Amino acid sequence: MWRLGFFFHEMGFGLLSIFLPLYIVSIDRGNGLFYIGIISAIALFSAIPASFFWGYVCDKTRRYKRYILLSFFASTMLLYLFTFTAAVSLLIVLYAVLSIMHVAHEAPKNVLIAELYSHQDWERSFAFYEGFTEVGWLIGLLLGFVLSTFGVGPVNMLLVCSGLNLVAFVLSLLLVKDPALIFERGLVSIEKTLDFASRGMFLASKIMDGVSNGERLKKENVGAFGAGLVLFSLATSILFTPMPIFVSNVVQGAGLPEGVVFAIFVLNSGGAIVGYAFAGSRSSESSGKRHLGKVVVLRGFLTFLLIVTLQITTYSVGFVTGILILMGFAYAMFLVYALSLSMELIPAGKAGLFNVLIGTGGALGSFLGPFIAQTFGFFIVFMTTLGLFIMTYVAFKLFR
Repeated sequence: MWRLGFFFHEMGFGLLSIFLPLYIVSIDRGNGLFYIGIISAIALFSAIPASFFWGYVCDKTRRYKRYILLSFFASTMLLYLFTFTAAVSLLIVLYAVLSIMHVAHEAPKNVLIAELYSHQDWERSFAFYEGFTEVGWLIGLLLGFVLSTFGVGPVNMLLVCSGLNLVAFVLSLLLVKDPALIFERGLVSIEKTLDFASRGMFLASKIMDGVSNGERLKKENVGAFGAGLVLFSLATSILFTPMPIFVSNVVQGAGLPEGVVFAIFVLNSGGAIVGYAFAGSRSSESSGKRHLGKVVVLRGFLTFLLIVTLQITTYSVGFVTGILILMGFAYAMFLVYALSLSMELIPAGKAGLFNVLIGTGGALGSFLGPFIAQTFGFFIVFMTTLGLFIMTYVAFKLFR
């Protein structure tokens, strides 16, 4: 039940994720894509040090609920302030502050899941959380589709987003509790150290007995894992920051109403929900190391298919929709595996490092994506993304 507030929070941001880019483009069609890149990049770069700070301070104080409540209340107030301006410059400032306060709940949420459940259940627990909140995101997209269909104005759209975050605040105030004992991540760290030492002693004994088969003692390359996270986030951000505009162009080219854009992203979110369910239904044994590279390969292949769709005029909406559904499925699998592995590898006190790495790639990509799209077109966007996914795959191979 403690996840219920996060459900409504994701509803609000699901609605905002598609509404805001379209709203900015409607304010300035000539420079809309450029402004989307600027607002996203500034917000994400602002959130990078904030993510590390919130992760450090919640582990330092061993209090997690207070930062979740702070995030949801601040989001409520800032989205309400959005209704008082249509100036892009002020929207950029407000969105940057919103991003800083929004990430205050991310590290505490990850720690809550890691400490409330045993290590063998981490993947399943992260999958359930992400799937449950993704349903909220999907409903937010559906709400945006319905409201846009009925011609609801920008001010009322933003008030709905603010109201949903207020509901999230109230529910979290009532339902979220800090864990009584905080030790699960420490136990996992000790377990990994002992396992490494045990393997070292076993190999040493084999060498002393003269029966070595050339096996080497290898430790995980944490740096390669971090690089893989940054590269994956960079590729995803370059691809998806201008994606609402690409989908809008495809929809308009097919002569369909603007509301169909929301419907397509609803299906993308639906694909993610299926991905979370699939990840959560698998064995309780951690499988992230084995499957992380495969998921990256799938995302790269789907990016290649987007390049193919640029040459298609008939049924282009259907092709793009199908690709985005599978993109959502692949992203869900990646997030579950990456979150679970990050809780194993990142020590206590640095819980925000995962969000820092993801945020770094996201910040760079959120500027580069719209810039490349407006300057060179979507073909170069897709080619750049494909190359980055290949680099991501190499990084995760080195990690193992």
